[in-house]
Amino acid sequence: MSRAVIHPAALSGTLAAPPSKSAAHRALICAALADGKSRVYPLAGSADMAATAQCLCAMGAQIVREGDAAFVEGGRCAAGSPVTLDCAESGSTLRFLLPVAAAYGLRATFVGHGRLPERPLGALADQMKAHGVSFSAGAMPFTIGGRLSPGRYELPGDVSSQFVTGLLFALPLLDGESEIVLTSPLQSVGYVEMTLRALQESGVAVTPTENGWRVPGNQRFRAFDRTVEGDWSNAAFWLCAAAIGGTVRITGLSNDSAQGDRAVYEILERFGADIKRDAHAVCCEAAPLRAQRIDAGQIPDLVPVLAVTAAFAVGDTEIYNAARLRIKESDRLASTAALLRALGGSAEEYPDRLVVHGGGLRGGDAQGANDHRIVMAAAVAALGCREKVCVSDAHAVNKSYPNFFDDLKKLGGRCNVDMG
Repeated sequence: MSRAVIHPAALSGTLAAPPSKSAAHRALICAALADGKSRVYPLAGSADMAATAQCLCAMGAQIVREGDAAFVEGGRCAAGSPVTLDCAESGSTLRFLLPVAAAYGLRATFVGHGRLPERPLGALADQMKAHGVSFSAGAMPFTIGGRLSPGRYELPGDVSSQFVTGLLFALPLLDGESEIVLTSPLQSVGYVEMTLRALQESGVAVTPTENGWRVPGNQRFRAFDRTVEGDWSNAAFWLCAAAIGGTVRITGLSNDSAQGDRAVYEILERFGADIKRDAHAVCCEAAPLRAQRIDAGQIPDLVPVLAVTAAFAVGDTEIYNAARLRIKESDRLASTAALLRALGGSAEEYPDRLVVHGGGLRGGDAQGANDHRIVMAAAVAALGCREKVCVSDAHAVNKSYPNFFDDLKKLGGRCNVDMG
């Protein structure tokens, strides 16, 4: 079993934000759907990105990696021999490419690993079935057949914004106009906005409506040369680490990014951290922290590290509107609460929220729950603990941030990592 031992330390220094996994997913897919050759740069070598690239190649695209860049020859997807699409543990890969494969009429078998087969797909699958697509089973692995047809697609907005994104990629390829209608308020709005921007940059038109979007058919994706913006989600770990104890400067973050996790800036301000930004970097420095209430509806991926930050604040922090965290790589309400308790903190878990009691953490042994964000949150917690932290499943960082522990060391952290 892999594990990491992280010692208390105050981080200091400057670090370039890793490229956004969310933006890179969208850029690779747009490139694969475009006629001609596109360049996407830079790309991190995460397991999720590898899953998307491998599935796109299985569907007919050609992707060549040269250093941090990917050159994508698109426009090659066509119905033919059956294909197997291994989504690994990536929910984005599955939910984005399932409608795309159906739009091309591919007979595709989707397989996944870890908790991916347990994550919800029903609302999207039901709408696809209503528009000409068959499923061989109700859960992964399954094989789809038929071809997606244009029309009206009704989706809840509070289960997964990835359902919306998958349809936004697929519907422009169909031979008639379609409409996406949300039946409940949309959560993770920023991720859909990222998709809309990626489509616009690829020459694809989508028109907003009162409760969704109208998508003309028979559109063609345009090839491009695209720079992937820095990742606010992963930068948040370093900014929170600095707020707990240290001084960190992160470059490469866009202040007008559509990434919902850009909200970490304002949240750390409310905690009382000394945080500033300019056109080139975001800088955060430790200061006395105070508890607050945090709405997790638009920022579910930030909850583990914000909960750790709250453990070092004065008072009780409530993180609410968080029921969706139970269907992530782990049940993140349970695994986050367990992490804090294992390290000597106090947290109360409710069906849709956490209450974190401040006062600091001691250290000790914690379970990583095979969840990249729990493992990274444990490492951030260790920096402010009185004793070292040993966390299991250190390999899970490969899902989104393979260089996490290397970057921790660059900023002055001390850790020993055994990837098993």
